[in-house]
Amino acid sequence: AIVPLNECGTQIEEDDDYLIFKNEITTKEDNPNELITRKHLVEARFYCQYPKRGNVTLSFSAHRKNVTVWEKGFGTFTYQFEFYQNDQFEAKYDPNSYPLEFDIGNRIYMQLDASSSVNNTEMFVESCRAAPYDNPNYHPTYSIIENGCGVDPTVQTYTPSNDRQFQFSMEAFRFIGLHDQVYISCTVMMCEAGNPNTRCSLGCSNSTRSSSFSRRRREAVVESGKHFVSQGPLRLKREADPRGGSAVNLNLNLVFVAGCLLAAVGMVCGVIIYKTKTSRVKYQPLPAYES
Repeated sequence: AIVPLNECGTQIEEDDDYLIFKNEITTKEDNPNELITRKHLVEARFYCQYPKRGNVTLSFSAHRKNVTVWEKGFGTFTYQFEFYQNDQFEAKYDPNSYPLEFDIGNRIYMQLDASSSVNNTEMFVESCRAAPYDNPNYHPTYSIIENGCGVDPTVQTYTPSNDRQFQFSMEAFRFIGLHDQVYISCTVMMCEAGNPNTRCSLGCSNSTRSSSFSRRRREAVVESGKHFVSQGPLRLKREADPRGGSAVNLNLNLVFVAGCLLAAVGMVCGVIIYKTKTSRVKYQPLPAYES
């Protein structure tokens, strides 16, 4: 039987801890017009209860997960986007340490890595942008790489160990306004390695030749579509950080104390000058008499 909580004669009671819903199922005569019976009727009383109080927890991982894609002609491949601690790209940041914190001007090291079930493939990073939200439709964004070319003046690229990796770095920054976090997102694609007729082989270029690649792609699958991967968030270290905030607080305290001292000295000097003027003896010439 399915009995609604607010229908079919359900009654509600409560105590200090629970809300209790009660009802009863009974049998009846085959003839609904009968008023009496000499059979034993079945009466099944039941109830359900709900606690008035409970603990609700919610957790999330700030670290973005890998992106796995299947595409005809390329099979299944996975993109991994990670931040690293130095230009050796050996020690990546622990996913549990996100959001990562940086000082303005610190160099941020990033690596995109593609693993594919198909050999003889290479990865190409067409563009990378920064935004205060992890939303591909958010605008405006700050361009870091466009058409495979570095746009941000602090961007540096490195030579990876294989063609399925892309390593680059840039100096940390923040968005003007109330945004205190930064997400980095990139548009990437896979190509047939060594094929001169792919967008990957063209590299950094604003040329319109890329349109001819799309026409060739219809004839033979030599490159994949574009895929969106992101990682973050990054944050600036807060002023309360003991590595930087204490000096700022100390400087503000010194300015406050110096201002109070100057005000006190000014008041004392003013009182002294006032008393000196009011207590000065005034001399007047006396008339001269000759005997």
